[in-house]
Amino acid sequence: MKSFSLNSRKIESLLYLLIWLIVISVPFLFDRGVDGKDWNKILLDLLHLIPFLFVFLINVYILVPKLLFLKKYKSYILYLAIVIFIGVGISFIPTLYNTSPQKTMAHEESKLRPEFNKPPQVIFIDNIIILVLIVGAGTSSKLITKWLSEEKLRKDIEKEQLKTNLALLRHQVSPHFFMNTLNNIHALIDINTEDAKDAIIRLSTLMRYLLYDSAQSEINLKKEIEFIHSFIELMKLRFSNKVEISITLPDKIPDIRIPPMLFITFLENAFKHGISYQTKSFVSFELSIQEEVLNCVITNSKHNGIKPKFDEYAGIGLENIKKSLKLLYDDDYDLVISDKENEFVVNLTIKI
Repeated sequence: MKSFSLNSRKIESLLYLLIWLIVISVPFLFDRGVDGKDWNKILLDLLHLIPFLFVFLINVYILVPKLLFLKKYKSYILYLAIVIFIGVGISFIPTLYNTSPQKTMAHEESKLRPEFNKPPQVIFIDNIIILVLIVGAGTSSKLITKWLSEEKLRKDIEKEQLKTNLALLRHQVSPHFFMNTLNNIHALIDINTEDAKDAIIRLSTLMRYLLYDSAQSEINLKKEIEFIHSFIELMKLRFSNKVEISITLPDKIPDIRIPPMLFITFLENAFKHGISYQTKSFVSFELSIQEEVLNCVITNSKHNGIKPKFDEYAGIGLENIKKSLKLLYDDDYDLVISDKENEFVVNLTIKI
């Protein structure tokens, strides 16, 4: 956050510099002298801008932070109006001096500023309009940089919350799943020793992933697929042949990185709510990759009209999952959840 704060101040300073480069360039661009630039006139124009600069600085460094940002709108408008009139009044003094009849006659051959021929009240109104525009540009710049800072801070907070949620998810998955799988392997040893050995290897792969690899911000897709495959194979130990469990994976896995445990919430939710020991049940996991698009479809059976609930899993609700995906992928993802009559389908598409 510190590094961004510095960047934010630099952006703010650059905007202020740009505003005043434009303001200062006006006397040079609009000098209408036929015999070349009238440097005395240009210098006089620049001197007129000094009170405007002080009003600009007072607004962006005092009035905006201490009044506008604190939502003291009436006080801000009142004090800003006072400061503007004072600034215009100070800048108007040299104009009155130069518009006296003596000065006008003395400089008639030098082609003095055409606006000196304007009535004083017109010059006064013109200066107010110019100063309001300058102050408005400064206030807008201040609001933009404040919004950028707050937006970055909000995203940082949400990312920290996401990390907390993922950490909670890992701690919920590890012990619960570990103990159930050990019990299944224990029962399998006397029935099929080879299957028990294979289950131990898969459990080792899965636990290594949960305890070490999942702590990273990103992980290779191949490791994520190995984790999912081990998870599903171990889940098969818990259910009878009445439960149809299928997994479809791409033949060729590209070398890309994704956030760890991206699919586990949906997958475990499918096993939790899609299995019934009384009727035929199924859980299907299908992962495909085509033209830099990763598509994951998780389907599970429904029983007695029961709708799977995401808000029961480790305190991480469906809305939090959507927020997490938004933070991770911005608009490069699409999540479609279909609640059909006999099945529940989660379709997650991500641009990679």
